[in-house]
Amino acid sequence: MAKHYPALTDRLIEFISEQKIFFVGTATADSRVNISPKGLDSLRILDNNRLLWLNLTGSGNESSAHVQNHPRMTIMFCAFEGPPMILRLFGTARVIHKDDEEWQKLFGYFKPLPGARQIFDLSINLVLTSCGMAVPNYAYTGDRDMLSDWAEKKGDDGLKLYWEEKNKFSIDDIPTNILTK
Repeated sequence: MAKHYPALTDRLIEFISEQKIFFVGTATADSRVNISPKGLDSLRILDNNRLLWLNLTGSGNESSAHVQNHPRMTIMFCAFEGPPMILRLFGTARVIHKDDEEWQKLFGYFKPLPGARQIFDLSINLVLTSCGMAVPNYAYTGDRDMLSDWAEKKGDDGLKLYWEEKNKFSIDDIPTNILTK
């Protein structure tokens, strides 16, 4: 049965720390809903109602465009091993770009990852667990290095050119402001 919490509990924080993948959902009032799988060492829990997610360069930049227009964000975790559970974190997010004043301080929570482009700061206002009994079991065999290798080969200048070409607007033509400063 689903349970609602106003904040993360120690047990839920432990569950999150054991997960290798999470899903981010965002949308504006009239855009397409975007759900994106995320991995690597890109999530930090600052306290029971706040977390940071280091967003890496990808083929799109929907979350950034959405959050700057409508700051809702949901992050979902699923147990693919062990006891079943689905955990959703609902909240209000802010986008921090590399040129923003807060970037250096918040980036310090992460080990540097090639292709880092934004940090999302999520204020959690609802935590919801549900059973997850229909989620299949999967075995984690390791992270993929392909994105990091690609970003390292591009270098800073190559990434900025890529952002200019692929990451300036969402698929609904909403600006991401990745190159405004």
